[in-house]
Amino acid sequence: QVQLVESGGGLVQPGGALRLSCAASGSIFSIAYMAWYRQAPGKQREQVATITSGGGTNYADSVKGRFTISRDNAKNTVYLQMNSLKYEDTAVYYCKIALPPNVYWGQGTQVTVSS
Repeated sequence: QVQLVESGGGLVQPGGALRLSCAASGSIFSIAYMAWYRQAPGKQREQVATITSGGGTNYADSVKGRFTISRDNAKNTVYLQMNSLKYEDTAVYYCKIALPPNVYWGQGTQVTVSS
């Protein structure tokens, strides 16, 4: 069994920054990729950023240049550094890890951008 624990969400003003963390524990042998998704009220869950086992990254156009995904393989942890936050970044953020053939999701952490 694999558990994901997210942290780092909160309330921030526009232009501010937050860093999300997602630590995986349990029966982890080979993580194929790790990712962050978000879901705003009334909208579908969307992919924000991904990072492969080799460190390759991919970002949604809406966050390019503002968000950075990174991982610490020794700690089985993925991070999302979010800078220059905008109102439209408000959402519940979820981490996801792929351990083929299974996929695991975190419980979600709320990020609210408001003045």
